[in-house]
Amino acid sequence: MECRPYMRILIAFAVIVASASPALAQAFANAKSSVANYSVADSAPKKTCESLSTFKGKDIVAIQARVVPATADTPQHCRVVGTISPEVAFEINLPDRWNQRFYMTGNGGLAGDALDGPTNPDRTSALTNGFVMARTNTGHDARKEPSGSFILSNPQKAIDYAYRAVHVTAETAKAVATDYYSQPIKFSYWNSCSNGGRQGLLEAQRFPDDFDGIVANAPWVDQTGFTIGAIWNQKALSEAPVSLDKMKLVADKAMAKCDEVDGLKDGLIDDPRKCSFDPVRDVPACQAGADTADCLTPAQAAALNKVYGGPVSNGKPFFPGFMVGSEALNAGPNGVTATGWANAIVAAQPGAKPADFNLAEGVMRYLVLDPPQPEYDTMKLDYDHAAKTVERWSKLADAKETDLSKFRKSGGKLIMTYGWADQILQPLMGVKYYENVVAKNGKDTTEFVRLFMVPGMAHCGGGVGPDRNDAVTAVIDWVEKGTAPEQLIASKVTDGKVVRTRPLCPYPQVARYKGQGSIDEAANFSCVAPR
Repeated sequence: MECRPYMRILIAFAVIVASASPALAQAFANAKSSVANYSVADSAPKKTCESLSTFKGKDIVAIQARVVPATADTPQHCRVVGTISPEVAFEINLPDRWNQRFYMTGNGGLAGDALDGPTNPDRTSALTNGFVMARTNTGHDARKEPSGSFILSNPQKAIDYAYRAVHVTAETAKAVATDYYSQPIKFSYWNSCSNGGRQGLLEAQRFPDDFDGIVANAPWVDQTGFTIGAIWNQKALSEAPVSLDKMKLVADKAMAKCDEVDGLKDGLIDDPRKCSFDPVRDVPACQAGADTADCLTPAQAAALNKVYGGPVSNGKPFFPGFMVGSEALNAGPNGVTATGWANAIVAAQPGAKPADFNLAEGVMRYLVLDPPQPEYDTMKLDYDHAAKTVERWSKLADAKETDLSKFRKSGGKLIMTYGWADQILQPLMGVKYYENVVAKNGKDTTEFVRLFMVPGMAHCGGGVGPDRNDAVTAVIDWVEKGTAPEQLIASKVTDGKVVRTRPLCPYPQVARYKGQGSIDEAANFSCVAPR
């Protein structure tokens, strides 16, 4: 198969607040950070942009097309917008010079994204590099139907959100592109984070021919398990509130205990599972009757252990908890340092809902419960019946199917990434899913699926560790050149400068210091089997 020139995209894990949920962020490609030569192919449109307004496609109920003039950042292109029955809004962007590739991204949280914004980093990077780019709101408008309330107007919207909208949008975009350029798409790629990662996995599981290469960053593999976990955490921390000042203390003690477990003091916890941090034992306990910022009460320490341990059902673990290091201190705006759990797991103000719980409450009330119960008191959830409670929605929305044989047969390649310090989604849901995929598909699973864990990275980016990497180029190389990624180089950028690089290794391998040179340079580390 002939290999066309293609882009090199440096993934910039920018935390973008999704319109449907402040909890989940989106990972976007940044064409301005191109790290290799790339030239756009010479394929040009064979018809006018405006003519696409008459395009007829399956279930399309509305469609418009217009030429968008070039800007300082984005070349001139044709933008097609429309609706697939019942309310799946889509946007397709077609460059004047096309590289015969298709690129699609997903949604954060419960989606419902507004597609009419003037700027979009994905759109810019894709068009600059000659890709046809598409996206969808998954069938509802979160400005009109916030959280999971979209199901109240039409039950079909739940199916569209769960998995259908991405598939029908991809099919429509490919058909429009083929018509516009009078030639088919050669390669199709998916790149997204969080709920977008879940969408990517579901594409591989349900529609294995839609994409040749998929990058699923911090995938929300188990939406229903997360929901039970977030409610569990909120109940624990409501009964024994832990202030953000106390969380700073916890973060300091956790880093002090776990940093050097991997043999290197570098401000990173390489694999949190290797450290037995316990707030009861490792954080100063308050004197009886006291509750100051420099200690934890017994109830507070127990509550934190519930967050680290995860929910329990019938005396057995039901879902993973959060990893030690996810609470690490990060420098924020104006130099203010805050724990990673601030606003995500621990409310910033008394009475406020942290993002994880806010999202989980919407999933539980509208999507898990049948019929929906908008006023359901999640604090009354019966954990011993949790599996039965979530069973129906799990079959629709969870991306837990491990048989990827059809995706493999189609030639598909899948790269997953996850930050060990993710404070929104529990990293072990990604690790456990990958391990189950290997168990199902055999020892040679690494020929088409690889997982890269990122020490110190928070949700989709941020955190104390190197959080930027180029998984998109890696998956393109894998699909088009047969070159499997042996490592990804991650970088940490501060004030516009790269201050640290590290190799990310295919799980279960880990990066280990060679013993010489700067610990801030990736070249001084190698990927080895864990001890």
